[in-house]
Amino acid sequence: MLTDTKLKALKVQNASYRMADSNGLCIEVRPTGAKVWRYRYRINDKASMVTIGEYPAVSLQQARTERDKLRAMVKAGTNPAHAQRAAKAANVERNANTFGAIGLEYLAKREREGMTAHSVERDRRALETYLAPIYDSPISDVTAPMLLAALRKLEQRGVIETTHRARALAGRVFKYAVATGRGERNPAADLTGALERLQVRHFPSVTKPEQIGALLRALHSYQGSVVTQAALKLAPLVFVRPGELRHAKWEDIDLDAAEWRYMVTKTKTQHIVPLSTQAVAILRELHPYTKRSAYVFPSERTASRPMSENTINAALRGMGYDRDTMTGHGFRAMARTLLDEVLGFRPDYIEHQLAHTVKDPLGRAYNRTTHLPERRKMMQAWSDYLDGLRTAPEKVVAIRKPKTQKHA
Repeated sequence: MLTDTKLKALKVQNASYRMADSNGLCIEVRPTGAKVWRYRYRINDKASMVTIGEYPAVSLQQARTERDKLRAMVKAGTNPAHAQRAAKAANVERNANTFGAIGLEYLAKREREGMTAHSVERDRRALETYLAPIYDSPISDVTAPMLLAALRKLEQRGVIETTHRARALAGRVFKYAVATGRGERNPAADLTGALERLQVRHFPSVTKPEQIGALLRALHSYQGSVVTQAALKLAPLVFVRPGELRHAKWEDIDLDAAEWRYMVTKTKTQHIVPLSTQAVAILRELHPYTKRSAYVFPSERTASRPMSENTINAALRGMGYDRDTMTGHGFRAMARTLLDEVLGFRPDYIEHQLAHTVKDPLGRAYNRTTHLPERRKMMQAWSDYLDGLRTAPEKVVAIRKPKTQKHA
């Protein structure tokens, strides 16, 4: 039998050789100088051998203990070599199916489906930074307490909204893992009520007619670039989400039909924006300047990217509207409020035009063409109303529709 003294005295030779211990255990000395424990056995009358580990990382006593386990497997009819290969394959699969790897795969899928590059990059950074404590963990090993510990670090920094966004992103990754057969459940769902409650914050907006008139005059007097001027003028007329405005593409706009058709970033559904005569005029005036770009509002640095997400808000700040008064997103609140309370249009028309999910009495979501003729009239009436506010500063203009319209 081998001893540590004998093991240390073994010399390297030009070819590998083995020295036996007992019950099938041996040490294999290789030309590289490595001393590797091997276990020799027979199963089904066939000789075979498996590797246990390298000496001295695996001591003599540890090697004998592992040999005894392998001998028990052979007696039970299990081939240790087959068991080792299965364990190795399982370990490879386990390491490949980490939370981070599956998260990146999920984001790649979402990008193919139309998710913007900016949103993909934002979520990728969230995976790598906010969810870093679980990023390299096999997704099947991640528990609700592990996820909560990662989110608590964000919560302690006071970024409550970011914390909830990170939890929601983690939940989507876990659901994707379950759907693709690499996860068993979504631990993010177990954290309901565990995090500090998110305070609802409405986007600041100007909603008083006299204030809107002053805002519109400021927008039309802006002295920045032609692209920014056009974006500022168009934003209140179409009241889409800021990201959808700056990512608008000429291929999606039909100026002759006065329509803009695109995929809604939030709901991933097709949407139609009827363009008023004023909106068409703004776009026709802009077209010669940006027609060589895919984007209606390209970046000042390169035509291959849309304008910065900060452009509209920065322009508003330059005009004296701080973040607590008006934002690019505030044009949506402006339209929602006045189309209902002043112009008297039906709330469902407004919700459709805001690209919110609206369902019929049976719970089915309406399609993009629902109420399209009525929405065309509404969008033109809205542009006319805004024109009236802008050009009549001393008098609040309220072009009201017939009272029966709200119940039509």
